[in-house]
Amino acid sequence: MGTSADADDALAARGDTPCLPEPTGPGPVGTTSLWLTDTSRPDPWAPGVTARELMVSLWYPAASSDGRRAQYMTPAESELQLTSRGITGVPPDALSRVRTNAAVDATPAGHQRGLPLAVLSPGFTGPRSTLTALAEDLASHGYVVAGIDHTYESFATAFPDGRVTTCLAREARRRGSASQEEVAAGRAADVSFVLGELIGADPAAWPAAALIDPSRIAMAGHSAGGAATIAAMLADSRIRAGIDMDGATCAPIPDHGLSRPFLFLGKQSNYTPGSGGAVPAGTRDWKRLRGAVSTWERDWELLTGWKRWLVVAGAVHASFTDLALLAEQTGIAIDAGLSGARSLDITSAYVRAFFDQHLRGRPQSLLDRPSRRYPEVTFCFPEAETRA
Repeated sequence: MGTSADADDALAARGDTPCLPEPTGPGPVGTTSLWLTDTSRPDPWAPGVTARELMVSLWYPAASSDGRRAQYMTPAESELQLTSRGITGVPPDALSRVRTNAAVDATPAGHQRGLPLAVLSPGFTGPRSTLTALAEDLASHGYVVAGIDHTYESFATAFPDGRVTTCLAREARRRGSASQEEVAAGRAADVSFVLGELIGADPAAWPAAALIDPSRIAMAGHSAGGAATIAAMLADSRIRAGIDMDGATCAPIPDHGLSRPFLFLGKQSNYTPGSGGAVPAGTRDWKRLRGAVSTWERDWELLTGWKRWLVVAGAVHASFTDLALLAEQTGIAIDAGLSGARSLDITSAYVRAFFDQHLRGRPQSLLDRPSRRYPEVTFCFPEAETRA
């Protein structure tokens, strides 16, 4: 999100409250937060911290829509997220007042081992809340969704004891003491730990964890979270399928390839094949590649299972998150050629179709050919080439 000269106190002046779109599924949505601690490893970004603490939001099918709506983020998180991006034209607590659709701690609905699990990882410096609209929509269609805040990789993460951690990883990257691969590997470890807490621990971190089907798990991420999806799949075979939303990949795929289903979903301006230059045959050193699209071109050859490469015309980096919509609602210009509501509609439709096909065994024509409903979406490779 960027600043706008016309945005001075726009939110307060109009008296508007930012809001997320209503989920498209038939069921109500509940949400809860988990504070998890991995004592088996030190924190990779905070020297001297001997355990890795994580905040995780769960969204899930609920028995009723009754109850208090979840807070999008805390006022302290909102202020740090805005000021760290140089956004001063809206009230500092603006993001804490975003209207969501999920009821806090609502009674879960479902049968034992009846619900697939989707893990969501946000972009670097971003919190888990930026993927809330996607998470609520998936939950309304019968998914349990786990959104992970990767501590010290977000501008702000609030913990129940009152602490608010900041983005130490950003400073490490500026000093050159942290690489993209290290970020992806750390996130992969976070994901594996959270999966263990939800489906492997006894007792599990969430009282309703028995509703999750441990054989139906997938992951999607935005930006650094998208790049980390390949790293997580390589590290953890429990993740059956993955999506990278607008993230240049970095984790090296072995020569034998990755055979599980994968979807690239990105903005047309950066991820159209060929726009980053040709990738030399046999190139294994990703650091030698130039341009975000080049990493996708490299990895495309090593994805040996079902795969798709889709780009969205008019999208910007924020379009695959809540931020494009919230920027519009608060008067902040981000120069997207696609409305925030439309980009969220596209993102939710294709992500849900991918998960439905690969976790529920429901073939989706949306993934086989261009759609008149979504003319902004281009299939970058012919079906004959992508068919596994």
